[in-house]
Amino acid sequence: MQNLILASSSPRRKELLENLHLSFAISSSDVDESFDPSLSPEEVVMELAERKAQVVFQKNQDSFVLGSDTVVVIDHQILGKPADEAEAISMLKRLSGRKHEVFTGVAIVTPTGAKKFYERTEVWFWELTEDEIYAYVQSGEPFDKAGAYGIQQLGSMLVKKINGDYFAVVGLPVARTIRELRKAGCPLPY
Repeated sequence: MQNLILASSSPRRKELLENLHLSFAISSSDVDESFDPSLSPEEVVMELAERKAQVVFQKNQDSFVLGSDTVVVIDHQILGKPADEAEAISMLKRLSGRKHEVFTGVAIVTPTGAKKFYERTEVWFWELTEDEIYAYVQSGEPFDKAGAYGIQQLGSMLVKKINGDYFAVVGLPVARTIRELRKAGCPLPY
């Protein structure tokens, strides 16, 4: 039987798939996440998602491997995960009171081929005070998240509104991913 494998150590992606009562394994891939700066954000997230999925697929060639990557974009600049407290503060100050975009790329690699796609969601932040930014950074939450925030936890207090797929901002556009897995022939319980 062919298995579904999530090529990610992200607890958020794991939780999203668990919420769907799917049976899947996790095999994170430690890949180089550098990218060509001339690529568009959608090209970057799809390339990184496929890179992650391909590494895991090479060891599991009879499986359906799901890779994903998320970036935050503001002023045409991609914001990844902050390296330290100062960078997290800088990112949050930049996002404060403004609209930005979140791109999440997904790659599904199977024995019969690969499929890539992305979702783009617009997110607006409230105007944040220095104290709010500092308290959020001190929570430790920003450090493993693109753009230095997570919409589903404490970071939800920063977000004024969104336009698009909430789950893509969390890290995996669930509804589209399920539809693409079905099209690829992945055995799903529904």
